Amino acid sequence: MVVLGAGSAGETIATKLAESGRSVALVEALRVGGECAYVACMPSKAMLRSAEARVDAGRLAELGGGEAALGEAATAYRAAAVRRDEISEHQDDSDAADGVVQSGVTLVRAHGKVLRAGAVDVDGRELGYTDLVVATGSSATTPDLDGLDGVPTWTSDAALTADERPASLLVLGGGAVGCELAQVHVRFGSTVTLVESGPQLAGKEEPSIAALLATVLRDEGVDVRLGTEVERFELRDGRARGHLSDGSTVDADRVLVATGRTPNTSELGLDALGITPADDGSIETDDNGRVKGQQHVWAAGDVTGIAPYTHAAGYQARIVVENLLGGDRKADYRAIPRAIYTSPAVASVGMAEQQARDEGIDALTAVMDIGETARSATEGAGGGRLVLTADRGRGVLIGAAAIGPRADEWLSEATLAIRAEIPLSVLADVVHAFPTFGEAFEPPLQELAAQVT
Repeated sequence: MVVLGAGSAGETIATKLAESGRSVALVEALRVGGECAYVACMPSKAMLRSAEARVDAGRLAELGGGEAALGEAATAYRAAAVRRDEISEHQDDSDAADGVVQSGVTLVRAHGKVLRAGAVDVDGRELGYTDLVVATGSSATTPDLDGLDGVPTWTSDAALTADERPASLLVLGGGAVGCELAQVHVRFGSTVTLVESGPQLAGKEEPSIAALLATVLRDEGVDVRLGTEVERFELRDGRARGHLSDGSTVDADRVLVATGRTPNTSELGLDALGITPADDGSIETDDNGRVKGQQHVWAAGDVTGIAPYTHAAGYQARIVVENLLGGDRKADYRAIPRAIYTSPAVASVGMAEQQARDEGIDALTAVMDIGETARSATEGAGGGRLVLTADRGRGVLIGAAAIGPRADEWLSEATLAIRAEIPLSVLADVVHAFPTFGEAFEPPLQELAAQVT
């Protein structure tokens, strides 16, 4: 076996196959473990937690805990960056690399390119394979904007390894990365403007949830511009000036480019196997994880374009491993959770009402205000929203979306319900501990169950 890419999917596949006795070469030019552990998921969540702690300290008197003196914002940011770097192991993959080698994997630190069926070139060395796994991940997309290359910019990788925070930040893109880092920086005292060309934040998520997220960010001081584009940039006294489509300008010390990611497939030589990636760079796979039209080529992770999340890559890796070892396991993507780890968090799983209707489903929805839960009062958490979507015909939950404290944790109840197709009548009879945010499920589930009945 040859595995191209040692991100979360590639590392898992290579390790599990080697542990099963297969001969495996894992080809990776950068880090074992991918971006998530070092320059994405883990460092961003560390910074979000530090920013949240700073806000909580500022509310100490309001929450009945006395008074707290907050340190200077720039100094606090540097302290948070130290903690972030410890959690992300200072971008050092030594432990992860040692782990895969100890499992029996041959780790090759290089770029790999397919020569022909059964052979990969690795810096002039030819590796033969019976089966090839493509797990090369994705890279940040940089928009083609006039003047962008002449002003101070960050990708998310750069933002999450920087020690200093800019006094002002212009964020391009209102997806998870843009929203999370906008909140981090505004909480550490930066002046933040977020520009999103679409009509809402969070892409195609439930509109009412996205609207509440925009309100949260605005209330914290982020200047959120929706339905607006940056048309060009110019450098002014060492700072970036963005000219927006509404005729306004925004000056910032730094521009954070958070406009999406592209699968890493362009330089892999896949044409030698007759594989043509889609326009977005992704590789189409079947439910078993095989690349369409191929018997011995597999793909997992961001390169598939299915669900660009670390947990989804891990799930796909398990599918591929089982099938490479002789099984016939098929992936089920109906209940892959999505999350934006702002405070409060945004979480969703399954389909929103409009998507369900577009697919011909007789969809029902019910809504709950998180602020009506007793736990919200004890936490001093303010409001929030839970939206549940059900299939009237089958009497099961098919989607859920929420914004609220730790929604990324308690929405897992809906993930299980959708995956297991638990009847609404059963879900409506579940008893939750008091007081918890999980109680928010009870009224909307009872409403949906009554309509189905």
